[in-house]
Amino acid sequence: MSGSQLWDDVDDYLISRLSPDDEALRAALRESEAAGLPQISVTAAQGKLLHLLARLQGARNILEIGTLGGYSTIWLARALPEDGRLVSLEYNAKHAEVANRNIARAGLERIAQVRVGPALESLPKLADENPAPFDLVFIDADKVNNGHYVEWALRLTRAGSLIVVDNVVRGGRVADADSTEPDVVGTRAAIELIATHPRLSGTAIQTVGSKGYDGFALAHVLG
Repeated sequence: MSGSQLWDDVDDYLISRLSPDDEALRAALRESEAAGLPQISVTAAQGKLLHLLARLQGARNILEIGTLGGYSTIWLARALPEDGRLVSLEYNAKHAEVANRNIARAGLERIAQVRVGPALESLPKLADENPAPFDLVFIDADKVNNGHYVEWALRLTRAGSLIVVDNVVRGGRVADADSTEPDVVGTRAAIELIATHPRLSGTAIQTVGSKGYDGFALAHVLG
């Protein structure tokens, strides 16, 4: 059995026991595929992890940078109380349309809001609204701007908030200090910021599974 097949089999088993999906989640993936969106949503296991992290945080306000078809948005929004709020930023208007349909189908349109436009333009506008601090920020957008997204997450959170950055291993390429690839440069900038910023304490974990070899970073906001 190949390594990748074994990863798939283990993912299938763990997801079936610990992260079973439902019709709203399955429909979100179907609708995204039918609309031609990239098949890069988090796995069900990763979605359940985000859900649990939000629950453990006691989150009432969540910021997501990178919506895609709304699959991860649904997992996160389901962790919020009825008066909770999730703001998701999506660059692509077509993706946002699909996400909004998926969010509505899941009955979460009163909790989750998708804003369309480049995140580095949407984030200053969001900050100008002086929102309540976000308890959890999930960053899963264009990797070249990961460092900037972590900086904005710091501005929009509070002591005790959690920042999650997805896809930080880049198939192992993140270890190449000489890389000039934009996704690697941007991801390394985020890792360096987490490592050196006095308000952050973090770590990063390598993962394998049905989405291949990658990983995520977690950063706790200290003050």
